[in-house]
Amino acid sequence: QTPKELAANCQVVMACVTNDEAQQEVMFGPDGALAGVHAGSVIIDLSTVSPDASRRLFQAAKEQGVSMIDAAVSGSVPQVDQGSLVIFVGGEHQTYQQCKPILDVLGHNSFFMGASGMGTTMKLVVNTLLGLSMQALAEAIALGEKAGVEKGLLLDVLGQTAVLTPGQKSKLDNVKREQYPTNFALSLMHKDFSLVLSQAYDVSVSMPATAAAQQMYAAAMAKGMDADFSIMIQFMEELAGLSTSSEELRRK
Repeated sequence: QTPKELAANCQVVMACVTNDEAQQEVMFGPDGALAGVHAGSVIIDLSTVSPDASRRLFQAAKEQGVSMIDAAVSGSVPQVDQGSLVIFVGGEHQTYQQCKPILDVLGHNSFFMGASGMGTTMKLVVNTLLGLSMQALAEAIALGEKAGVEKGLLLDVLGQTAVLTPGQKSKLDNVKREQYPTNFALSLMHKDFSLVLSQAYDVSVSMPATAAAQQMYAAAMAKGMDADFSIMIQFMEELAGLSTSSEELRRK
């Protein structure tokens, strides 16, 4: 079925796509959801897209008598399975209240951030920290290894410190196994950095560390390293001239 056909049979249309272009394809055009959705229906867009894209969809839906909220989510596959996503909502508060029972199934923490586009804006703020913290962790691990700290011990000690987030600690297991199952793809983090920097340009905010991190993510992608974004740790090890052989860890 096309998005148009699906929307024609739904009171609530939910979408979660990768970028602005995918949102445009799914929502607009002759076979898009907006072509089939009925007046009085609701669109919940869970995608991480630009705030401008959220606002365009909000306005287009409103012109058809359709309510819409941007409900960007923070979390990955485990949080989806557990129903523990954190959700940032932009749009009209009445629509948020109407949709809250649905959002509560996805995650018990949802926050109304304000007008259309503010949900996706908050998601970009959160993912700025997500991407930068992974780059910082990758650099720190490379430094420790190159300076002579045994890798297994380095990872064990880092995992016990208070400075790492629970998300970062979970990624240390990827490093130990040298396997990077994709919960959040490197390419998606790079895309989000692009959205962040575009938003920063629009509001005249300088983000030099974010710009530098985006370049490092781009360099890793150019080497074909589009696994989970935690593969940045392996990339920084390689840049430092370090072996990433699992044999070293097995000797511990």
